[in-house]
Amino acid sequence: MGNFLKQFFDIKFWKFILVGIINTIVGTGLQFVLFNCTPLSSMGATGTWIASGVSYFLASIMSYFLNKYFTFKNKEKGWKPVIRFALNIAVCYLIAYGIAIPLTNYICTANSITMFGWSVETFASNASMIIGSCLFVACNYIGQRFFAFKEKSEPSGKDKSDSEAVESKTAK
Repeated sequence: MGNFLKQFFDIKFWKFILVGIINTIVGTGLQFVLFNCTPLSSMGATGTWIASGVSYFLASIMSYFLNKYFTFKNKEKGWKPVIRFALNIAVCYLIAYGIAIPLTNYICTANSITMFGWSVETFASNASMIIGSCLFVACNYIGQRFFAFKEKSEPSGKDKSDSEAVESKTAK
């Protein structure tokens, strides 16, 4: 279990966090501007879905390039990594916001929770975007690391102890 945790939280994890901070500033900023500064705010949950969908689509383009070339240094060419990345983003988005929007709307509406002078619906929409964003990040890291930009395994003819021996000799 210790090796798994060490491998999971390696330099790629920290680079992903850095890219995520940049991506969150851009994507979340765009999401809140779209929702709160356009007629989308009067559309309730539908407006939340539209604002979050548009911002995730645009921020995902930036995220693809930063994570492919900076975080995971993936050298795979062609459409396969693009398709895996897009599929990962779509699944993570649907899971995260499919949980966050209805759950937050239910909790806020059932308990009349609001802040900042907003209506319950506007507060619930803004809160669900934050909660959905957090769920998305967790799901997205796992999907990008182990699916979209997964490292190719050693060729089957080479056994792990042989490559470890070569690395050990070259390190000396």
